[in-house]
Amino acid sequence: MLSYQHAWHAGNFADVHKHLAQFALIERLMEKGSALSLIDTHAGRGHYPLAAAETARLGEYRDGVLPLWRSRDRQSGLVARWCDALATLQDDADTLSRYPGSPWWFARAMRDNDRLTLYELHPGEHRHLEDARLETPHVRRLKRDGLGGLVHQLPVRTPRLCVLIDPSYEVKDEYEAVASTLAQVVHQVRHAVVLIWYPLLGDARHQRLLDAVKSHNIAKVWRSELIRHDPVGERGLYGSGLLLLNPPWQLETQLDEAFASLAALYGDQASHASDWWMPERP
Repeated sequence: MLSYQHAWHAGNFADVHKHLAQFALIERLMEKGSALSLIDTHAGRGHYPLAAAETARLGEYRDGVLPLWRSRDRQSGLVARWCDALATLQDDADTLSRYPGSPWWFARAMRDNDRLTLYELHPGEHRHLEDARLETPHVRRLKRDGLGGLVHQLPVRTPRLCVLIDPSYEVKDEYEAVASTLAQVVHQVRHAVVLIWYPLLGDARHQRLLDAVKSHNIAKVWRSELIRHDPVGERGLYGSGLLLLNPPWQLETQLDEAFASLAALYGDQASHASDWWMPERP
């Protein structure tokens, strides 16, 4: 099924949750000089004009990135640095007109010895991705299944590996497929750093992912869930979840602080919770 296009939802609260974590993760990984292979399994378009018909129609960014953008002068630390990076994509630094997807967040931080692979299977999305201007020449944009492509690349040639897995979960068995892919990454590159996003929906189908990861006995996973509001029915997105495998030392503390401030910005119904969902085995 290839109907999903992220432009309809670009810049929503789940994007902010995910990309703030991605930004913090890459920031920490770049502190070491050894080369990184960066892999984005579901890349999307690269970046999204907020005035585009798809994005403007639902306008989910108005309850996501826009409140944070408007409060950027009051932010500090990680959140302030994220807002500063976001400002570099805008035509006018005072006006939010574009929202960057995960390829942009990866590309902007890359060094000459790093390599980026972007997978996007949707034909229309891939055409947009090919046209996207990214801040690195060291990028491959491949039109193929990202989970299969990731496994095919293992083990990578660089000393370190960082992966973002961010499917649409249109197909229900994607939850199990993501867990299986994670298990294969761990088996072949034990110290890989992997960030997985999942939706929180009223029917609790994300539990399939969590149960599947548990069944593979995958250790050292930190979980973060940002709740935007109470569930309404079975279909609507009420929250955003992240699993982070092998996070750098104390990154979770930094993210906890950032996500707590984000929840406070989103109002009384919003909250954030995290834990070491599956502690490292002895």
